[in-house]
Amino acid sequence: MKELMKNVVYAGIGAAFLTKEKIEELKSDLVEKGKMSQEEGKQFVDDLLSKSEKAKDQLDLWINRRVEEQVKQLNLATRDEIAELQRKVEELQIALNKKPGE
Repeated sequence: MKELMKNVVYAGIGAAFLTKEKIEELKSDLVEKGKMSQEEGKQFVDDLLSKSEKAKDQLDLWINRRVEEQVKQLNLATRDEIAELQRKVEELQIALNKKPGE
């Protein structure tokens, strides 16, 4: 029963967006209502925080991959490519500004 309750809470709340304070509030509420002991509450918080961090990391990774895919599809220049072009322009400016015989 406790596992079922945990799974319902994880799914219903959206673990990726819970703050530690909200998780602690939820734990306190469940302990007060007698739904779990203090030790179970601590384990619940630890599990939920761990799942929340993993979900955030996975979401960040997913977003980064989607952004990279979109940048490639748009054929936009990367920061490195722009830096290389700037370096080449500076070299050309130096070469143009040199006086003959220098």
